[in-house]
Amino acid sequence: MHHGAVSEDCLYLNVWTPARAAADRLPVLVFIHGGSFTEGSVSVPLYDGTALARRGLVVVTINYRLGALGFLAHPALVAESPHHASGNYGLMDQVAALRWLRANVAAFGGDSNRVTIAGQSAGAMSVHLLTVSPQAKGFFQRAIIESGPGALAALGIADGKAATVPLEEAQQTGVNFARSLGATTAAQLRALPAARLLARPAGETAVRFGPVVDGWFLPADADTAYAAHTQNDVPLLIGMMADEASASPGYDAARAQATRGQGLRALDALLAARAKTSTHAAYAYYFEHAVPWPQHPQFGAFHSGELPYVFDDLAGLKRPWTAMDRTLAVAVSSYWAAFAANGRPSGNSLPKWPAYRPGSLRFMVFGERPEVRDLLPAP
Repeated sequence: MHHGAVSEDCLYLNVWTPARAAADRLPVLVFIHGGSFTEGSVSVPLYDGTALARRGLVVVTINYRLGALGFLAHPALVAESPHHASGNYGLMDQVAALRWLRANVAAFGGDSNRVTIAGQSAGAMSVHLLTVSPQAKGFFQRAIIESGPGALAALGIADGKAATVPLEEAQQTGVNFARSLGATTAAQLRALPAARLLARPAGETAVRFGPVVDGWFLPADADTAYAAHTQNDVPLLIGMMADEASASPGYDAARAQATRGQGLRALDALLAARAKTSTHAAYAYYFEHAVPWPQHPQFGAFHSGELPYVFDDLAGLKRPWTAMDRTLAVAVSSYWAAFAANGRPSGNSLPKWPAYRPGSLRFMVFGERPEVRDLLPAP
């Protein structure tokens, strides 16, 4: 999908509100886009919040710095930092947006004490990391992770790995990258045009930048933080697609089928570990309904395929939608809105969605209709 022009001038957010007055104090859903921490934008029609806002939410979509601009770590940057840290600038942008919303969302009829952060792919990894960052503490009260940790890691998609690297390793990557551009100091790096920092050298594999365990924004990796119960403990809605990697280059259908159970086990393991220290419920989903795509039926329920249903915005994507698709979009967006409102995906007209219990993983399965099934494969 075309994301438009690339620019350093990227720190914008979009707000949709059905509120009539500041006193309405509606729940707020903040969506963080994916793109492997290297690309993406919420300016594309896929993230239009108009219909979702009609469910009684203030919907906010945010941009953040990407690639080297968002995640470059370097000793020169560490030396000038009062926190002795570098990298994670993209995650800091996300917190800056949350801080701005705390001060300003009431003007849009939003309740700054009912903020849900949600994201897909790298956005989901961002949400996961914000739940363990002390810098994000208090800025949100619930979290939604779509195709994030566990699910993507098991399927071998790059931005689904644990997503963090130690500061020392990230700095070495940064030093090597800077040298390739003829820079050894922070001043020399800043003097380079942004296009040089973001360009992919001809014939070379682009350097992958991402979140860093920097000792400040991320004092530890997420697993360690949850085990130590230092996370920002909030209700969680989390899940995965049935065919996460199907639209990726080099996709192997047989291997994907074999690793599907591995992905479910990874999600179960993540939730079981979280349950040892968390005091709030988690709700798991499995999205197996495929976006209608006559030219590529083999892709099935591919990575990001849930987004038109979450945003209830089927019109934004030209596909041969059916009445079943439209009904499912209403249900999915209603679950997301209910969770944002009260921390539970529930509603009078919706099938009951049970909370996760260790040893008995029950998914809300989004197929032809929402239904609860036990999908955990046998050991």
